[in-house]
Order: sequence, then structure tokens, then C-alpha cells
Amino acid sequence: MGKLVEVDSSMIRAVKYDADKQELEVWFNTGGVYCYEEVPQEVYDELLEASSKGRFMRDAVIDCYPYYRVSKGR
Repeated sequence: MGKLVEVDSSMIRAVKYDADKQELEVWFNTGGVYCYEEVPQEVYDELLEASSKGRFMRDAVIDCYPYYRVSKGR
């Protein structure tokens, strides 16, 4: 698994990507952690480059890839 990358976002605290498994873990500011599966490297790269990480998540990741909750929020 890749390293945890903190991001500047009102929605997301940090992300971690595993290129071998194509899994994207997202730490939301609400405290919840979700793992999105089958996410291509390009999508992860675009997320890191996006000016609005939250908008990118809503448009290109959430409800676009299978996911499961790793941990609950606060």
C-alpha cells in the first residue's frame, strides 16, 4: 500500500493508493475511512491534481467504483 498523503480539502483529510491492488483509501474529515476498489492510477493522479478534491470525489469516484467502509466516523 502506498503512503498516506494529506490533502487540502474541506471534505477529505488524506488519501492512500495501492497501485498493485488498484485500491484508493480515503480519510474523510468526518472521520470515516472508505476503500474504493478497481480505481485506475490515472484517477488517483487526477484526484491529487484536482483543485477541488471533494468535487472530484463526487464526480469521478463516489458511486463510480465498488467500495467498503474501513472505519466509522466520529
